[in-house]
Amino acid sequence: MPILTYRILVRIFFKKNIMGASKGLFELMGMQEIEVSNFLPTKKEVQTSSKHFITNLLDKGESDKIELLAQAKRLSEALDVITTELLKVIPLENFEAYGLKGTYRSGGDTINYSDDAIYTQLKADLDARAELLKLALKQDIIDVYGNDVPKVSTTPRKSSLAISY
Repeated sequence: MPILTYRILVRIFFKKNIMGASKGLFELMGMQEIEVSNFLPTKKEVQTSSKHFITNLLDKGESDKIELLAQAKRLSEALDVITTELLKVIPLENFEAYGLKGTYRSGGDTINYSDDAIYTQLKADLDARAELLKLALKQDIIDVYGNDVPKVSTTPRKSSLAISY
């Protein structure tokens, strides 16, 4: 299996010192080698190699994890912008090239349920009931029909770390 040195946009738009101290991750990624079965790595090969890359980098213990995260977020943002801009100029037609397969899908129609008065009223009633159920978690409450609004159970949401810059 040939080894391909896969430089992820480092030389294209992250020239020296543009990102200041952040260039470390980009340079390390540029030196990262991906074992591939063809000229271009598959999605799975990129994922596997990336997982090994960051695991090895963290195992060495020489890098600041938060700085690496900051660099990765910036690279991800840059790639998202590039992808979005490229998708704007690529024709809406099927293609297969460079290990990618594009399939055109027609947008279809969305049903406008709100055009129906009965649907709109039922939705408004459900929304009002949801608000009553939320309020009932904090205090005893009676609905407009004289019924006690029950304290329904809750399902915990997964905690997460929101990252912005």
